[in-house]
Amino acid sequence: MSDVESQNDQSESEQAAERRKAPPIESRFLFVDVSALRAKQLRRGAKSRLEPAEPEESQPVAPAVPPVPGAPTARKIKAERVAMQEVRRGLVDWQLPDFKAVFDIR
Repeated sequence: MSDVESQNDQSESEQAAERRKAPPIESRFLFVDVSALRAKQLRRGAKSRLEPAEPEESQPVAPAVPPVPGAPTARKIKAERVAMQEVRRGLVDWQLPDFKAVFDIR
């Protein structure tokens, strides 16, 4: 392994260690807002922060079979579902904006 590859491996592990869990969201309305913004990022090409599913070693991996025309296929997981799972697990950082009081003097 070259020095560049080892540095990349170290930096990735350091980033994962540095990433702390976000505080839990107690308001369902805030949960929806944060999830919607994260889903928008995912639809625009951001990578998911969830761990990729790995096949268990005890179960053999089936060989790839070409799809049969007209047969049902596996459904794609929607970005909204992935975003909600990320928010539930605390993988998405969020902050409330500073609220400014506005007074109408009419």
